[in-house]
Formats: sequence, C-alpha cells, structure tokens
Amino acid sequence: MAKNKKLNYTYAVGRRKSASARVRLYRGKGQNTVNSKPVEKYFTSPINADFWSKPFKVLDIADKYYFSVKVKGGGVQAQLTAISHGLARALGKENQEFRKDLKKSGLLTRDSRTRERRKVGMGGKARRKKQSPKR
Repeated sequence: MAKNKKLNYTYAVGRRKSASARVRLYRGKGQNTVNSKPVEKYFTSPINADFWSKPFKVLDIADKYYFSVKVKGGGVQAQLTAISHGLARALGKENQEFRKDLKKSGLLTRDSRTRERRKVGMGGKARRKKQSPKR
C-alpha cells in the first residue's frame, strides 16, 4: 500500500442559500476540482468560470494556487457563489494582505438571503394566498 503524502492546505467553508462548499486551497500548480471532478466538467458553462475564478482575478494570482472543493445543497448558481465565498475566505487566511482587496470586491461577505419559509394556511408557497370564491 502506498503511503499518502500529507499536503499542506488552507481550509475554509463558503455558503450561499442552502449550498455549502468546503474548500481546500493548495499552493503551487495543480488541477482545480469540485466533488472529485475537474471544475470545467462540474460547471460546464463558460460563464460559470467567471464566478469561481473571481477571487483569483481580483488578486491576480491565478497560477499560484489551486483548490479542491466538496460542495452540496442548493442549485448551480448558489454552489458557484458558495465556492467563490469559500475560496475568498481561504485566500484571506493564507495571506492577511489579500483580505483588503477581497473585502473591497465584496467576496468575503456572506450573502444571508435564503428561501422564505412556507406559512401555515396560506395555500402553497410562502406568499401565495388561497383563491377567494367569486360568488
């Protein structure tokens, strides 16, 4: 059996709506993975690359770090934002000087908006009213 090499990484959690992303940030060059798949295969649209790469673009350090993420819950957009949030937190832990630029671009702020709960007796969704009789 091969011995597992201990890799040094910075750990952080990013969240958005009901999505939660556990991020491991590594120094050097490597493949960015989400749920053990390459990030380009997990998020297929090229527009999505702007979301997960935003913390690296803000700091201009795209080739100095790579990451591994486990994400669950929420939809595609919430997962992307959770990953971006987690990466920003991990980069902030890695180097305190990064925090200023990340904070200015709004990447360290947790978006606290979540789904509104369903109310009892309303008839369906959170704000939907029951249809009133016409006559």
